[in-house]
Amino acid sequence: DTIFRMVDYGHQSIADMAPVAIFLDNISIWLACHVWSLCPTAGGQESSTRYIEIDANALPDPESLGIPPQQTGAWHKNMQTAFDAYQQALNLWTIIGDAHPEYTAIPKHLRLATDEKSKKTVARMLRNYRFDRARYFLPAAAKTNMMMVMSARGWVQLCQYLLSHPLPEPHQLGTLIQEELALASPRLLKHAQRQEGIATGIWEEFLGLAQQATTEGIPENLSGDAISPEAHPDASLDISVPPDVTDADITAALAQHHNRYGWTGSALKRTGVRYRWNAMALGEIRDLNRHRTGNRHLPLLPVGFYGALDQLPANAAQGLQETIAAIQALQDAGRRITAQARAAIARQEPAAVYSTLLGTQFPFERSTTADKFIYEAELRTGIGAHYRYAQHYRDALAIWYTRFPETRGLILEGSAEPE
Repeated sequence: DTIFRMVDYGHQSIADMAPVAIFLDNISIWLACHVWSLCPTAGGQESSTRYIEIDANALPDPESLGIPPQQTGAWHKNMQTAFDAYQQALNLWTIIGDAHPEYTAIPKHLRLATDEKSKKTVARMLRNYRFDRARYFLPAAAKTNMMMVMSARGWVQLCQYLLSHPLPEPHQLGTLIQEELALASPRLLKHAQRQEGIATGIWEEFLGLAQQATTEGIPENLSGDAISPEAHPDASLDISVPPDVTDADITAALAQHHNRYGWTGSALKRTGVRYRWNAMALGEIRDLNRHRTGNRHLPLLPVGFYGALDQLPANAAQGLQETIAAIQALQDAGRRITAQARAAIARQEPAAVYSTLLGTQFPFERSTTADKFIYEAELRTGIGAHYRYAQHYRDALAIWYTRFPETRGLILEGSAEPE
């Protein structure tokens, strides 16, 4: 209390001295993703759709999400369709993994081993194989759990944003966080309030997306006659090197870099990078969105739907043709639901985000420094990495290598082998 009395004199930075850990249970997957984007330096974890099966019981009441009353029936129908597709996809990918384990990238020596430990490891890898490919049909509205630890001032700033949001779920979460902060730092509560400037800014940015949705209409890949059912995820990378840093300095900065937590020189720490993908599924965004400094930009205007069609075996045996056709059919449901969410944004309905799925594609951008980019690229292509975000980072690294070819081999790019 002695420390926080100083806050009354306007020194809010004093609140950085008090770390506060809070568990946030039963919030939507979308809101969890949004909170991470607002708190880039927070530590913590979130329940993973890569390891946990989720069913329709995880769906909250539409009223708590701000779904317009006249649309709750259609929303429930779409969400049930999504959960049904998720369950079908789990079963179908299980069939593929069991029939042809070589498609799973599980090492052959493990698949042939007969000891119990190896059998359990293979079973876990097969389970993750199907989760990784079926999760795209999960609704972003489904409930998840997360835990975050950051300074008391960080929580105050998050409260200000959540309480200024036009949707009821962020507002409710902000109120609950206020109650927890009252236990740890009650003097800060007068700062953890709605801010009119933030509220106006959030709404103006949303109106900009609504105008874009109106002007552009529904993308061809989301229409019923789409030839290519997914938006192609092109990567871009802008690099800003200080004027006194040479290419040789960039290479030298990795000379003692022996693991992703290892040394990186100041030339990389001083180099700014902004990397962007024009289409990334929300399932990947929620993973790439967490931790490390920098800013994230996620305009919530759907541009496509990804349903793991690129993971289907190209030369499958005859017995799998029916299974493959069934997975392809599920894609249409995901595209239809995503197209409806985009249309709702054009109607200026902010709750449209709760009609999206983990396969819904959005543009996603990160701005940080080169050392953080390299860490993320090594982490997200390393052992146990999801196949899809591993590919996203390989695409970004390919652009980096074009600019700094001598760093190839010094950056510890992985092969995303199963863990």
